[in-house]
Amino acid sequence: MGNDMSVRRLDLGYFVRPASEIGGPQPRVEPVLAYLVRHSDGLLLFDTGIGTADPATEARYRPRRRPLQEALAEAGATTADVSLVVNCHLHFDHCGGNPLLGRTPVVVQDVELATARRGSYTVDELVDFPGATYEELSGEAEILPGVLIVPTPGHSPGHQSLVLRRDDGTVVLAGQAHDFASQFGSDHLAREAALHGARQPLPPYRPWLERLAELDPRRVLFAHDCSVWEPSHGGI
Repeated sequence: MGNDMSVRRLDLGYFVRPASEIGGPQPRVEPVLAYLVRHSDGLLLFDTGIGTADPATEARYRPRRRPLQEALAEAGATTADVSLVVNCHLHFDHCGGNPLLGRTPVVVQDVELATARRGSYTVDELVDFPGATYEELSGEAEILPGVLIVPTPGHSPGHQSLVLRRDDGTVVLAGQAHDFASQFGSDHLAREAALHGARQPLPPYRPWLERLAELDPRRVLFAHDCSVWEPSHGGI
């Protein structure tokens, strides 16, 4: 079913997260990553990069953008080749290239789109732009054969992850469900410890981890971390 699916990571720049947001003495530079999925039914793009924000936001995050067209060209594609866009959520560093893909359907959770449209959430021009076309979901859905959307709320109300059911193992594009692969790994182990009956206290974890575990992921990739989570068992 998923034999012909491939995933290509796209480097779309970075931004500087202020120390005040991470609870430490120093700021942190984070990559902005998108993923191009080649499926027998067409090219799917998961996230589209950093949009232009207001001067205060630009000064706060100091983004350095890599043009989406350049990243796609390196992967042998153009914006016209993309048949479907999925945003993990609609913050400006994840949907910044959406206006370049006008009339290409954008898959989004209905609660995420409603939140974005209420204002004071993201850059409004990145949500309702000429040719904007949304396919709204309310929960989990299979959007292409072997391609699932799984809600992973927390960072935002309508955050979602993309699950690719390949014959060589399930790949999860987790967006910003966790900031880092190590955080995902810690929560995954906390869940395992709870299932094994470990004595409390144990760290809490998001309830949607149960669903991801059912899908038996072999690799989990993230929007702001180049590291990849893999299960502790199995070959390398």
